[in-house]
Amino acid sequence: MSNHSDVGYGVTRHDVSFASSGDSCAAWLFLPEGVINPPVVILGHGLGATREMGLAAFAERFAQAGVAALAFTYRHFGDSAGQPRQLLSIKRQLADWDAAISHVKTRSDVDGTRIAVWGSSFGGGHAIIVASRHPELRAAVSQCPFTDGLASARALGPVGTMRLLPTVGRDVLAMATRKDPVLITLAGAPGDKALMTAPDALPGYLALVPEGGTFINEVAARVAPTITRHRPGKAAKDVKMPILFCICDHDSVTPPEETVAYARTAPRGEIKQYDAGHFDIYLGEPFEAVVADQTEFLTRHLKA
Repeated sequence: MSNHSDVGYGVTRHDVSFASSGDSCAAWLFLPEGVINPPVVILGHGLGATREMGLAAFAERFAQAGVAALAFTYRHFGDSAGQPRQLLSIKRQLADWDAAISHVKTRSDVDGTRIAVWGSSFGGGHAIIVASRHPELRAAVSQCPFTDGLASARALGPVGTMRLLPTVGRDVLAMATRKDPVLITLAGAPGDKALMTAPDALPGYLALVPEGGTFINEVAARVAPTITRHRPGKAAKDVKMPILFCICDHDSVTPPEETVAYARTAPRGEIKQYDAGHFDIYLGEPFEAVVADQTEFLTRHLKA
């Protein structure tokens, strides 16, 4: 599929896939037309989301600026492989990032020596960890990142957290007895039994689902305690390459105060803050502001 822009390069999107621990991750590769051996940025989404939920808009802008972009969907979700479905394993998702990096290094249509990673929300936390583990990367972007599980649990509140426990217990038992996962809602209305219940969570998620999309608003409940223990922000101090933190000042899911504190520990970190909520950043004026900053950052560090 080709998209010709009035600004920058025309862009061609290719359906591709790459192997990750014996399964396959589905992806889109956006190539800037007429650019030989472009640098490449790898994009991964947030909690239970797939690449159809807004990643193309970012990838196209980067490609229009001459930076190829690989947007992928994690195993167990969307059109990527992996059983059981709707399983969110932090360890496996980080392995998917490793596999994506290995994949672009082998491609002949991009420059495998000029690679950046870009993650949003839960994927923003992954981007911090991945950047800390891959010193060969040129740059990283962490957008409205999940940086501290305890802080996000506080945002959910003690009542909301307690409401999840029976379902988590049933899913842990299902895992031990090798039965199908017990699923829990990802984004719900305030008072619902869901991982995210901020007022903007459900409408924010649904706004990203394309018409005719097949997003499943559920995930295996066993992930809940692992999220609470997960603190990817601690890895920021170990990121040696330039990393851009894009933080929403009114973030109801990933509290901005903790993220700013972690971002300041990155030796070459840059911080941009936006008068927006967690889900606003994908659309409208907030999107235009953040994608302009990210494009400038990526071209500065990947095309130099």
